[in-house]
Amino acid sequence: MNANTPLYKQVAKKIKNDIITAKLNKDEAIPSENKLSTKYQVSRVTIRQSIKLLVEEDILYRVRGSGTYVKNQKIEHDIYRLQSFTEEMTHLNQTPTNQVLDFNMLDPEDQLKETLQLESGEKVFFIRRLRCVDNEPMILEETYMPVSLFPDLSVDVMTRSKYKYVENKGYVIKERQGEILPLSPNEELKRILQLEGDASILSMNLWAYFNDDTIFEYTRLYFRSEKYTFKFTSKRF
Repeated sequence: MNANTPLYKQVAKKIKNDIITAKLNKDEAIPSENKLSTKYQVSRVTIRQSIKLLVEEDILYRVRGSGTYVKNQKIEHDIYRLQSFTEEMTHLNQTPTNQVLDFNMLDPEDQLKETLQLESGEKVFFIRRLRCVDNEPMILEETYMPVSLFPDLSVDVMTRSKYKYVENKGYVIKERQGEILPLSPNEELKRILQLEGDASILSMNLWAYFNDDTIFEYTRLYFRSEKYTFKFTSKRF
């Protein structure tokens, strides 16, 4: 346990991860307070505080005289942690899969050429991947990578971890910068992400750098907002 974080918050995080790992569906009951108290070896008061926090976060809901149920399963994406989708899902004991929808070599437009700091005549790979867990779409990813840096990039490579491939080539990934924007999906995004009705999504534009400050990718991500929440920690200096 982390002494700097209140115990009930630590337990709430464990409960949330266990909900995802156990693949509990919406409206499915979680164990009783007594069982949770025994499982996490904390008092029922702490369990009650943890559940209250998860109710406030829209993860759980209570039914008087009945129990506590799953309201929504959201993956907490730590925007300050540079990790791949594969690493993130593996950490949550989930099995990720990648469907490569498009894989092309093309001439970049001027704005993309400027973003990736490309020389005249350089080409890029464009890869569109659907990131899934248990065949359920979670993220649509559109990535541009310089051919000069990754001449052997292939569809087969992109069915696995992109960052693992990059690091196996001997590159050192330094950091990733980006911006998060709300977005109303068009019909194509709704179809690919299997969205219904007036569902909204969160989009992220990001740039990733090597240790020598070379930009090696520009990526647009489209997250299903009912599946993801973004977390960060701010400190006052």
